[in-house]
Amino acid sequence: MITPAFELTQDPDFLTVKIRVPYARASEFDIYFEGEDFKFYAKPYFLRLTLPGRIVEDGREKASYNTDEGTFTIQLPKEVPGQYFEGLDMLTSLLAPKKSRSAKPLVEEMDAAASAELCEENEEEFDWEMEQIPYEESPPPLQHPYGFGNLRSGVFQRLQDELSDVIDIKDPDQAPAEERRRRRLAAEAAKFEPDHYLADFFEDEAIKHLLKYKPWWIDAHRKMTALQGGSHQEHDSPAFVVFSEAEREQMRKFTNKSFLLDKRSRRHVYLGLIDILLAYCYETRVNEGDKNVESSWNIRKLSATLCWLESFSSIHDVLVSFGRRVLCYPLFRHFELVTRALSDTVMILQLGKAAVLKCLLDIHKIFMESDPAYILNDLFITDYCIWIQKVKSKKLAALCESLQKTTLSKSHVGLELEELEAAAVLVQEEEKALKAAGTVSKQQLLCSESETSDSEESSSTSSSETEGSDSDEQESSTSEDGEINSLQGTLQEERTAPLIGCNGLRQGTDTGAVEVGGGKSKVPLQSTAPPGKLIEELEMQIQSAMRLSEQPEGLATAGCISQEQEGNPVPEPDRFSEDAAGKGNFLEVSPKPNPLLFLCSTNEDED
Repeated sequence: MITPAFELTQDPDFLTVKIRVPYARASEFDIYFEGEDFKFYAKPYFLRLTLPGRIVEDGREKASYNTDEGTFTIQLPKEVPGQYFEGLDMLTSLLAPKKSRSAKPLVEEMDAAASAELCEENEEEFDWEMEQIPYEESPPPLQHPYGFGNLRSGVFQRLQDELSDVIDIKDPDQAPAEERRRRRLAAEAAKFEPDHYLADFFEDEAIKHLLKYKPWWIDAHRKMTALQGGSHQEHDSPAFVVFSEAEREQMRKFTNKSFLLDKRSRRHVYLGLIDILLAYCYETRVNEGDKNVESSWNIRKLSATLCWLESFSSIHDVLVSFGRRVLCYPLFRHFELVTRALSDTVMILQLGKAAVLKCLLDIHKIFMESDPAYILNDLFITDYCIWIQKVKSKKLAALCESLQKTTLSKSHVGLELEELEAAAVLVQEEEKALKAAGTVSKQQLLCSESETSDSEESSSTSSSETEGSDSDEQESSTSEDGEINSLQGTLQEERTAPLIGCNGLRQGTDTGAVEVGGGKSKVPLQSTAPPGKLIEELEMQIQSAMRLSEQPEGLATAGCISQEQEGNPVPEPDRFSEDAAGKGNFLEVSPKPNPLLFLCSTNEDED
């Protein structure tokens, strides 16, 4: 027989069962329902369900068949109108057979006589000659349980090579729970990298982007909160959590079974569920809902339940373990991701066991697609998927409430995060101060250099201006001297004609003095004197020259000789010496060549 795909929905008065039976004979089908039992048969399909509530046959039931889709839709009236049937999405639990209500003991002792006869018939002749080996009492190997509800042991002895990449602990069968915890804490302390943590702490742009991501349970939780309107209803809301067809197929493939768990084991199961959900919420957020080759590694590495086969004793221990592993192993190591995964887990638990089952089915699919991690499905996830469908919603709500009341801070994880952050902030402030001081000193150096260059430029400018002014003054004085000399030449040309005609002498105007007559008359001549004064001095010299017209011819001859020696100047005596008769006057000559010379004039020139 084939178990068909099916789906259950409800309204206040009816329970609707939709069964998909392609290629079945619609004319040949049987339906049976009474109380909590429902059975459907259409060759080759058979479906038997144990319902969470009671239904009744009162004439209001309906059934229809859609030939295009190959589906039967059956409406069954509820025995109590308005009753809410809980767990209609838990398909595995619905497929479970109804429990036997018989009081007959499951184990019976057979009749002693019949048992003896049976033993005699099966008894063989004993071989007395067989080899006898002395009995040596050996204690059974000590094995510590693990897995869902600590119901497994000895698995890793047979599959040690295959599971070495799945879990971190070696030889878990020989390690008690305390030893596993001690090794786990030591491995986490050795793996923690302060540099990686501080890098994510200060450079948190990527972390802020991941914190903005909204997984599917956030919208579902918002819709549920808006619908409830503040009322605290302790039941699932199937409209907010919808299973895909692939997820329904997963649930149909599970084999239904019961778990015999004592109080301590149940506590471990609930705490392990929180640990697994925390790791799943982190993986979903950092990959923004997408799956990749690292998804399996992230989930099993962040969950100490899966990676170290840890059995927790309190919710706080679960949160501390998850926080430490987030800060030691994955790519993004930020404490804000720990707190956000905690809030996500609370939302999933508040949505009910349907949301929890949806997450577990996703984890089951991820592990099935990972070669070494599929064994974790056999040890944990498959049993969790079956067990959660039978959990009472009140238990799950109480677990959620306890999780909400538990707080986790950076000081709880034991990695000295606050001290690291404070030291890093101090170092950062010192670096900023040093950088600011370096910037100020650099600016001061640049300012001093600019001031030095400005002073050098100003000094060079002033020196150039001084040189320019000196050259200008020299040029102006030279030009003025030229103008005066030209003016003196003009005046001399105009005034020397009568002078030459009288005595044939021409006198210069350079600095010097002329001694005339019996006395000595010194007339200083300066080329830089004003034109009016210069004219007066020239007139005085002309008049004194006219008075020298009576001097002897020898003196005139000396003047002519001085003219001839103008081209080749030779040393001249300081003054003319008196003749033997004592006649004539002496003329003082300047030691420097005088541009204004007394020129002799002959009688031929006068002619």
